[in-house]
Amino acid sequence: MSFIYLDYNSTTPLAPAVLEAMLPWFSEHFGNASSHSHLAGFEAKAAIDYARQQTAEAIGCEPSEVIFTSGATEAINIAIRGTFKAYAHEGKHIISVKTEHKAVLDTLEDLKLEGANITLLDVDREGRIDFQDLKNAVRNDTILVCVMLANNETGTLQDTETIGRFCAEKKIAFFSDATQAFGKIRVNVKDHHFSLACISAHKFYGPKGVGALYISRKNPRAVIRPVFTGGGQENGLRSGTYNVPGIIGLATALTLANEELWDYAINTSRLRTIIEQYLELYCGSRINGSMKNRLPNTCNLLIPGIKSERLIKQLSNVGISTGSACSSAIPEPSYVLKAMGLTNKEAEASIRISIGKNNTQEEILAACKAIERSVLICNAPPQF
Repeated sequence: MSFIYLDYNSTTPLAPAVLEAMLPWFSEHFGNASSHSHLAGFEAKAAIDYARQQTAEAIGCEPSEVIFTSGATEAINIAIRGTFKAYAHEGKHIISVKTEHKAVLDTLEDLKLEGANITLLDVDREGRIDFQDLKNAVRNDTILVCVMLANNETGTLQDTETIGRFCAEKKIAFFSDATQAFGKIRVNVKDHHFSLACISAHKFYGPKGVGALYISRKNPRAVIRPVFTGGGQENGLRSGTYNVPGIIGLATALTLANEELWDYAINTSRLRTIIEQYLELYCGSRINGSMKNRLPNTCNLLIPGIKSERLIKQLSNVGISTGSACSSAIPEPSYVLKAMGLTNKEAEASIRISIGKNNTQEEILAACKAIERSVLICNAPPQF
């Protein structure tokens, strides 16, 4: 059996059309977009302006509300640290969720050293917050709410439209780590009332090492301060030489992903159903997270009696992930699943499968059979 990749929430391959769009900007058109004194610089600047317009159209905002970054982690730091710097004189209270990505949680933890006061909300068994808990957590000194749209481990979707509307009414900045959502579901940043939201190209068949940050200019207007200084690019909010090929790749990939969303959702959700039904029938698995409010391509499954790390070692020809966070040299059970009420043993018996747009039914069935065989091996009594 050839290798079957089912870890698309981790990263995706570069789409051929995206590579084609990027290639001329590596060598043929290599100008620095910040060099305004000659044609090569003008060409690069014009290409970035067009990519910014494409990106804005894809997410439903104005081009002036998009800045380009090296990826979601940088965008998260700019959003959270930049907001804290801008509003620390008014308050230092930030609300977030226990199941956020480590890029958010670690940034918030670090801000405690600068006096930030952090409230992390609990989630239910589906991984969703109770909106009333959020309302109760707001204080007079609350300056920022951080709630991710789609969880990277379970695919669970939060009701960010309701959260965003509430934050707008309270005049509190609302940041959403929407990294896993863009390219998988349709996201209009204005409908969600985001103040800030981040994007990473390699999650939707674009290049690695490039991302974007949406910064609302009105209704609500986001105010942030730069977290580092330099040449003043991106209105001084993200200094540094423009990654022209990467930016073009991001805009092209996001545009293509939006055009393919309907087919993508139908195909991946159909294949996900096959996986979930097969592994429930033959391995006794059950779904971690929401059955209703989730990404179409993602399933997180608890398979009783196994150790996911051991299972994956048996799967030499299938690429899935454990669903565990490994924030140090010692692997630990997923903090996301534990926050949802799973025990250590249950979290250690869970796997994440995330499907891509080019996976076929034949691949999915072959992967399911391989997982079934590996489960049998993992559950077999030791031989003496």
